[in-house]
Amino acid sequence: MLRAEKLTLKRGQSMVLSEIDLQLQPGEVLGVLGSNGAGKSTLLAALCGELLPDAGKVSLDGRALADWEGPARAQRLAVLPQSSTLNFAFAVEAVVAMGRLPHASGARVDGQIVAAALQAADAAHLAGRNYLQLSGGERQRVHLARVLAQLWPGQPGQVLLLDEPTSMLDPLHQHTILQAIRTVAASGCAVLVVLHDLNLAARYCDRLLLLANGRAQALASPQEVLQPALLEAVFGLRVLVQNHPELGHPLIIAR
Repeated sequence: MLRAEKLTLKRGQSMVLSEIDLQLQPGEVLGVLGSNGAGKSTLLAALCGELLPDAGKVSLDGRALADWEGPARAQRLAVLPQSSTLNFAFAVEAVVAMGRLPHASGARVDGQIVAAALQAADAAHLAGRNYLQLSGGERQRVHLARVLAQLWPGQPGQVLLLDEPTSMLDPLHQHTILQAIRTVAASGCAVLVVLHDLNLAARYCDRLLLLANGRAQALASPQEVLQPALLEAVFGLRVLVQNHPELGHPLIIAR
């Protein structure tokens, strides 16, 4: 599994991450919370190898992440960044098919996987469309389908990292996308997702990592992390926390 040990990263003289320890578990969705500038996106970039730490290490299945060759790592680890730049008029299916590049499964199988990934991302109706003609939320769902296709159908030993996948989505699609992510986790894949919405995190995540100034303030279940005093200390926001009347998870209400 993906593991970070004493992960520390500086930007100039500023400490961006400080001694972060975490291990992703198969079948788990780990949510990362924190205010703007807390280090959430930096953590994700360090976990996928985009940024090299100044101290500490990241390992995948006991091997240093840097020791994994590109195709082998891409078959095990997929990343959805906050924004994905693509300025070519590709068909939607061609964008999703980019997720199959690390594999040698053949055009027929890849086509089936692309169709299934689009369905999972609630984007099947976008098939055949010009990517550049899509809205921001539609593009986000196409890129989610791309990373789903990269790991399809998902299995223990694989890791999916997502940076604010709901940021451009309407309320309905925020839930459908997070439900799709839960389905990926149910296949055995380990998932880390950066979120801003505390209630979405409470509903869909098994554990939460709360960051402030690059340091872990808490790493535990939503019930343990989403406490009024801790949330006020990190976000400066006074909240009321109740149990959801139907589902039982924490429900956060701003005072």
